[in-house]
Amino acid sequence: MKKRKKIVVGGLVVLLIGYLIPQNLEMPVKGATASDYNAKSFWFFPWGKSVTHKGVDVFAKKGTEINSATSGIVLYSGEINIGGKFVVILGPKWRIHYYAHLNELKTTSLSFVGKKTTIGTVGTSGNAAGKPPHLHYSILTIIPYVWQIDFDKQGWKKMFYLNPITYLNK
Repeated sequence: MKKRKKIVVGGLVVLLIGYLIPQNLEMPVKGATASDYNAKSFWFFPWGKSVTHKGVDVFAKKGTEINSATSGIVLYSGEINIGGKFVVILGPKWRIHYYAHLNELKTTSLSFVGKKTTIGTVGTSGNAAGKPPHLHYSILTIIPYVWQIDFDKQGWKKMFYLNPITYLNK
């Protein structure tokens, strides 16, 4: 019984530490400003195969550097059909930062990154082929925010997706 209690307490301590680390997000696309994205694009419906747009698209010239918006651990750097070349980073507050449609990947899985670390470049990979170059940026939480659920299309998923525009405007 003592061993299980220690594991639970240890898990709670790790969880708490993750929440205490400040995230201080910064715009991931080098030189981009609020005029490079549509402030109303988060949770926009209808949006292709994903039904609802669960992030923000930051438009920039192809090849523009993308830095990590926060410090963290690269969980995966690779390629998938829809997102194309993408990077997933676990950052403070147990939030997952998803960067998609990259032209080039400049980081590897299981590496540590800081806010100034270049993780890739703006591109049109995946289902962004034929569209203007941009970064699709999403923030997910692994601990559900159930109070964010609403009646929008796929509104129940809002407990996992945070509006990155809120953080980019700071």
